[in-house]
Amino acid sequence: VLTFVNCWNVKWATRVQDIFTGAKLFALAVIIITGFVQLGRGQTQYFTFDNTEHDITKIALSFYSGLFAYNGWNYLNFVIEELKEPVKNLPKAIYISISLVTAVYVLTNVAFYTTLSPAEVLGSEAVAVTFANRLYGYMAWIMPFFVACSTFGAVNGVLLTSSRLFYAGAMEGQMPEILTMIQVKRMTPTPAVLFMAFLSLVYLGSSNIFALISYVGFATWVSIGLAVLCVPWLRWKAPELERPIKVNLIWPVLYIIATILITIVPMVAAPIETGIGVGIISTGIPVYLLFIKVRKPVWIKRGLNNLNIVLQKVMMVCQPEKAASL
Repeated sequence: VLTFVNCWNVKWATRVQDIFTGAKLFALAVIIITGFVQLGRGQTQYFTFDNTEHDITKIALSFYSGLFAYNGWNYLNFVIEELKEPVKNLPKAIYISISLVTAVYVLTNVAFYTTLSPAEVLGSEAVAVTFANRLYGYMAWIMPFFVACSTFGAVNGVLLTSSRLFYAGAMEGQMPEILTMIQVKRMTPTPAVLFMAFLSLVYLGSSNIFALISYVGFATWVSIGLAVLCVPWLRWKAPELERPIKVNLIWPVLYIIATILITIVPMVAAPIETGIGVGIISTGIPVYLLFIKVRKPVWIKRGLNNLNIVLQKVMMVCQPEKAASL
């Protein structure tokens, strides 16, 4: 359903995102208010340092799950081409979103621990649902509904933003040409959206959410870390370049150090998951070599060109400049 919405109309996709983000914030507000009520009743028995984890490897691994919830800011960069006044609005959006998410999620966790023990939180498949079942009585059904809304909105957000990443990569000649094309009537990057949906289904081959977070977390933070490394590198090697958005170097340096800690340590603590994460990144190498880098025989070029034409006809897509003239 969400793939169809993102292929059909960009405004529909953004409207879906607004609605379900609002539903998620409403549910979190209910939880936070309940937490304040519980604190007023003196429910602080679980706010202790008992059984605190001191193993640095486990702490580093926990960052994957923790930072997964805060990774939304990164997706804003993928839609910068469609953002109005990006130089002004992109930093503002990141500042506001990080501040809001940090405050909301910290207060939500405080609320959970007014009622649930650490063991109950760790053992719950959906902490908000367990929290609601404990406190909301016959109205507990609202929390599974809002958890579903939150998940629905998160999937829509990933489809909306990450598809633009594939589109931009293809426009730079780093991915197959078909991903550069848009639907002639709807003006949406349909091939990129469908490709993102396909990858999402592939990831569902694993039912272990924590393993998935470890796989994707490693790949994500290595990629972001390398991207951030470009900031001090280009400041040194190309100081003359125009920089519409500029930050103090202390922030990318701190970010790079943090990235090293949360990627190197897990290599020792969870080598299998880390190896799979490296494997996920490595799958891009044969695709790049086959479709982009290596000089191909004429028969392969002809076959790829015919495949490209077939996909264009099926999806009714073409290059953006041609679509604009239709």
